Amino acid sequence: MPGVRDISADAFIAAYASHLKRSGKLEVPTWVDIVKTGSYKELAPYDPDWYYVRAAAVARHIYLRKDVGIGALTKLHGGRNRRGNRPSHHADSSASVQRKVCQSLEKIGVLEKSDNGGRRISESGQRDLDQIATQVFDQTKEEEDEDEEEEEEEEEE
Repeated sequence: MPGVRDISADAFIAAYASHLKRSGKLEVPTWVDIVKTGSYKELAPYDPDWYYVRAAAVARHIYLRKDVGIGALTKLHGGRNRRGNRPSHHADSSASVQRKVCQSLEKIGVLEKSDNGGRRISESGQRDLDQIATQVFDQTKEEEDEDEEEEEEEEEE
């Protein structure tokens, strides 16, 4: 049975984000359309569904590791701080955004707090992520099979 590790990150994150949006369970804060995701950013995200994408990325990251804290997530989603004519440096993303994403995922039962700090994936969350991973794996396998059939038909002609 294929798991989250067996498929590409972008395919899984896109599929899980659309699942979170379709289910409607994830509680999205009111400020998501105006907030920047880090102090080093100049603008808010262009994608109106960025909160779902971030939640999917956080869930996948915590699934692949044991206990992950907010500080580690801020480093993960950080980026380049462009400082004018001085050299660029890495800057962490907003810890508040990461915290709210984790709290939203906790409310729907995907994450839970760990005894030794940080957050970890719950059993029901692991089941959901494995289910989505299997669906994505099957879809990509079907697409590959269709592509191979088309190539064979072209070669025959």
